[in-house]
Amino acid sequence: MVAGAGTAPPTAAARPAANVPEPAAPAAAAPLAWKACATRNYPRLQCAELSVPLDHDDPLGERITLALSRVPHTAKTSQGPLLVNPGGPGASGRTLAGFVAASLPARTAAQYDVIGFDPRGVGASKPALDCKPGYFAPVRPDSVPRDTRDERVNLARAASFARACGEKHGKLLPHLGTVSAARDMDAIRQALGAPRISYFGYSYGTYLGAVYARLFPQRVRRAVLDSVVDPRAVWYEANLAQDTAFDARHKAFTAWVARNDKAYRLGGDPAEVERRWYAMRDALRRRPAGHTVGPAELEDTFLPGGYYDGYWPVLAEAFSAYANERDPGPLVAAYKALAASDATDDNGYSVYTAVQCRDARWPRAWGTWYQDNWRTHAKAPFSTWNNAWYNAPCAFWPVEAAERPDVTNAALPPVLLFQATEDAATPFDGAVSARQALRGSRLVVQEGSGNHGVTLAGDACLDAHLARYLDTGALPPAGGQGGADAVCPAGAEPQPTGTAARGTRSAAPAHQ
Repeated sequence: MVAGAGTAPPTAAARPAANVPEPAAPAAAAPLAWKACATRNYPRLQCAELSVPLDHDDPLGERITLALSRVPHTAKTSQGPLLVNPGGPGASGRTLAGFVAASLPARTAAQYDVIGFDPRGVGASKPALDCKPGYFAPVRPDSVPRDTRDERVNLARAASFARACGEKHGKLLPHLGTVSAARDMDAIRQALGAPRISYFGYSYGTYLGAVYARLFPQRVRRAVLDSVVDPRAVWYEANLAQDTAFDARHKAFTAWVARNDKAYRLGGDPAEVERRWYAMRDALRRRPAGHTVGPAELEDTFLPGGYYDGYWPVLAEAFSAYANERDPGPLVAAYKALAASDATDDNGYSVYTAVQCRDARWPRAWGTWYQDNWRTHAKAPFSTWNNAWYNAPCAFWPVEAAERPDVTNAALPPVLLFQATEDAATPFDGAVSARQALRGSRLVVQEGSGNHGVTLAGDACLDAHLARYLDTGALPPAGGQGGADAVCPAGAEPQPTGTAARGTRSAAPAHQ
């Protein structure tokens, strides 16, 4: 999953962060050749490619290609490039340029060249990673091991994925961390001919932005970080912290189902609804729904509800149909709509593991994972072991991990942070930590919300702060309680309408 904050037991990943020396500027690049690549939703989108060194410390060596997109400014006076990133790591960012340009107020978007990009290894960038196609094909082994045999099966799967990555992409893996991606961003800046860039990143993209700012503070004009990764917890502790937070979000979902018992007939007591959910999970272990949804796939299906409560109605309908009518059809349909993997997801997960396993040290002794995850599972059983196996290739990764950079920054212009207080993917403490690390930054909070990726999603209060900052650089006054400098109330909770809420979500994919 996308990393967040945590208070897990200390491991090798918790050692003091290393300072990263200022890198040399990349060699001059040829001007970008922009070509129309319009889509129905984004008719002004343009695309280009940029060649960059595989190893930025060897600029004359092997090169790779980044896929870029652009919506050009239309105002008479431009504020320069606004690079955007959707998170991940492993998410494609090319269409995000169109989404951001279309979602910002027209006068704001008109002032910027909004630049999207597929990070190295992702999507249309070349080469693209795909370590083990079909790795998440159903039905996977139950994520919660009942005995040592179950544990060995899942460990063997994780080790086989790490081995496949090394065999297929061994030359690339040492160069797929966040620091390399940040240096790519500066190559993009130079290719654009811009002395400085502005930046807008969601989720993992907040960490990418913080690392870029650490490496190139003089190249940052403005920066917006939405749903903020805790830079202290990258990445082992972050994932353990997510487990507790996603369990809390799952309990928020079952409480909502209980409040809407008339619609779903699953009980008016949240504890009873939760008991029935775990009974469904047990039944699916014995007989997967439609030969497709076993316990691991069930967790995958309900995990998006932890990112965005607009999915709650369709999840509740699937739950109700299975529990009350013994009808697996809606559950299978929900899995296919929200969780089933395709080639794009195979690529995204390959880059996710490559980046996270390279970025910082993970425990190599499986006993550490075993103890930490059983301890966390005891209080947060919803997705702890599912997430453990998602990250377990890092215990076997064929490339040595780097030291994570210290992103503390006093040389950076003021940064604007956005955070929902109940966000599970990037818990609130991470935004407070980043606010402290980035001197002069301000934090705008969506109070009481558990959604992830909160700007440009219909909240007028948040979006007013965003537009004002991008227009003028103005920030809310410092102060407030609990680390927040400004507070926007959460929107109304979803209604049991019978259909899933739909809309463009700019946050990271649901299992990251």
